[in-house]
Amino acid sequence: MAIKNLLFLVVFLSVLGVSVAHPNGLYINYYKHRCPDAEAIVRRVTVQYVSHEPSLAAALLRMHFHDCFVRGCDGSILLKYPYNETERYAAPNLSVRGYEVVDAVKSALERKCPGVVSCSDVLSLVARDAVIVINGPWWPVPLGRRDGRISRKSEVNLPSPLAGIAALKKNFFDKGLNTKDLVVLSGAHTIGISHCSVIHHGIYNFTGKGDSDSSINLRYARALKRRCNLADNRTIVMDPRSVKKFDSHYFNMVAQRKGLFKSDRTLLDDPETKSYIYTQVATAGSSFNKDFAHSMVKLGFVGILTGNKGEIRKRCAFVN
Repeated sequence: MAIKNLLFLVVFLSVLGVSVAHPNGLYINYYKHRCPDAEAIVRRVTVQYVSHEPSLAAALLRMHFHDCFVRGCDGSILLKYPYNETERYAAPNLSVRGYEVVDAVKSALERKCPGVVSCSDVLSLVARDAVIVINGPWWPVPLGRRDGRISRKSEVNLPSPLAGIAALKKNFFDKGLNTKDLVVLSGAHTIGISHCSVIHHGIYNFTGKGDSDSSINLRYARALKRRCNLADNRTIVMDPRSVKKFDSHYFNMVAQRKGLFKSDRTLLDDPETKSYIYTQVATAGSSFNKDFAHSMVKLGFVGILTGNKGEIRKRCAFVN
């Protein structure tokens, strides 16, 4: 309850333009004096890119999530060097895209306010503003993160699309997030895009006998096989009705056992996550936007660097 009250205060004061500190050391309106146009610049550049290519919204949101789940929200996923050794070269991140948007935003900020706005703050804001472009919710983004100087491919251990509910809950608990955050943030898959190779095992040879995972709706499994033959690694959308619009329809898909990943379908294996899914279906997602905003604020505090820790990178792909 305390964090909900605090987030309400943060939102209220941010609307008024008042700087307010979070106990973790971040501030709403952190750049008010040193770079007053920072958030407007981020918004302008992000809108330019995502309006032209709406699928970037999912890509940028995914990038933010992948960044925060490894070493915290410190922009370490953005680092390129040492070549083939940083987070962006780890297998789960090879399909991450949207770096050009972050780089374009950072370049615009550097022209206006050199050396002021961190890349980790840029990524946090870009993820929020990209979601807004496709009719998703707004959430406050307290700022003041510093950029990490370490990025190791070997440390990338993200929640797996093949994971069961117990493993997923542990992944989230380890980051200070709870079961509700797990199911709420999974709702971002309403705009998700994946590749056929990720689901081949689940639809073609789940038990080694040429069968599909029994948790998949049979008609849906047949449709997936038509889309994804074993020699194919084309892209596949996670929620065909909503891939270009952020809404709660993902929960309808999961409730019908049409979740693309095992990690989607396993949400029906836990009483709390299952209850949340059925509530959103029954109420047409009445609380989803609010819940998603709340969980995104929490995600943005994971493992942050503040004060004298880290640095403010001049270019997001390179340490200073």
